[in-house]
Amino acid sequence: MNSIKDNELQIYLVGGAVRDQLLERPVYDRDWVVVGASPKQMVAQGFTPVGKDFPVFLHPKTKEEYALARTERKQGKGYTGFVVHASPDVTLAQDLIRRDLTINAMAMDDDGNLYDPYGGKQDLDDRVFRHVSDAFAEDPLRVLRLARFAARYHDYGFTIHPDTKRLLESMVNSGELENLSGDRVWKEISRALTEVHPEQFINVLRNCGALHVIWPELDALWGVPNPVAHHGEIDSGIHTLMVLREAVKLTDNIAVRFAALCHDLGKGLTKQEYWPSHHGHEKSGLPLVQDVCERFRVPKQMANLALKVCEYHLHCHRVFELKPNTILKLLNNLDPWRNPEALQLFILACHADSSGRLGKEDSPYPQGEFLTQVANECQNVVARPFVEQGLQGKAINDAIVKKRQAIIAEMKQQALEK
Repeated sequence: MNSIKDNELQIYLVGGAVRDQLLERPVYDRDWVVVGASPKQMVAQGFTPVGKDFPVFLHPKTKEEYALARTERKQGKGYTGFVVHASPDVTLAQDLIRRDLTINAMAMDDDGNLYDPYGGKQDLDDRVFRHVSDAFAEDPLRVLRLARFAARYHDYGFTIHPDTKRLLESMVNSGELENLSGDRVWKEISRALTEVHPEQFINVLRNCGALHVIWPELDALWGVPNPVAHHGEIDSGIHTLMVLREAVKLTDNIAVRFAALCHDLGKGLTKQEYWPSHHGHEKSGLPLVQDVCERFRVPKQMANLALKVCEYHLHCHRVFELKPNTILKLLNNLDPWRNPEALQLFILACHADSSGRLGKEDSPYPQGEFLTQVANECQNVVARPFVEQGLQGKAINDAIVKKRQAIIAEMKQQALEK
């Protein structure tokens, strides 16, 4: 441990680093709390102050963050309305009680001694997420953070304590989640999408009612049936999470995983008299996906992929049934000529949709290989030979289109004969 020379100061490793060390998980980031210190003392020993809302300092050598022990008091709404008090008389127990979960409210000293005033080690052994105190309810962002922990630690068998479940529901009912900014919500969603089980993030939010508040377009899919002939799982919400699971198997790219969650949003708009058919749901879903991306301030490339997958996933599934000119239009809309990676991400999302159905898990997706090969061959059709033939202007473009359509027709015939 990178200790401070002043023996009167007490330094503790805290939070996630302690939790993951006890779980025997890799520890990548370490946070430290200093008890009994003043900002002046920290600066005097070479620490650099960086905290805006409360005193945080960077270690002169390791550059790890050292925060002075502090307390917080709720003042105002949302996740920013807090008054922070940091002083040498704040105890370790007072600092830890402001944290969210008991498993994150443990500390360890330089000798490896565990300080656990709120039963975090027992909850860790019991695989239980439990809030430290009722102060948990003061920060609505903690609902999403707990859901993210559920995504990360699902394979360990963690469950949410009944008291904490009730607290989550009361937080949702209080309207506090409506104060969360879209970009802050996206930060938690994007983090959750990097986890091994991001579908658990959605499950936790849905079960406590939070999904209806922050992402109503997605929440609306539960209870909406699909044709049983194509979807043994029937429910559109269940299907969407199955697609997400398949996307996780295929790639760690969060743009693909986000597109998986967005691809069928249009089904939530289908009138009940038309169930279980969802004719035109691809087009009807586009405004919903656009609204979601704008609300969450999703990065442009991720938003574009989600929109393309929403609009064209059925085209990809039925590519062997499409006419050559329709396939070429699909490729032109996906634009692999300038961005080949975008086509591959699109195919991955469509593959996940195809195999994200009961009984179809892990199934092959020849449509993807076909589209990739067709795009590569069409890419080789360029203007130069037609210019050398004396063609000009629009005639050159027409010749390129005609040649590409001929290639697609031949390759499609070959694929169908296999």
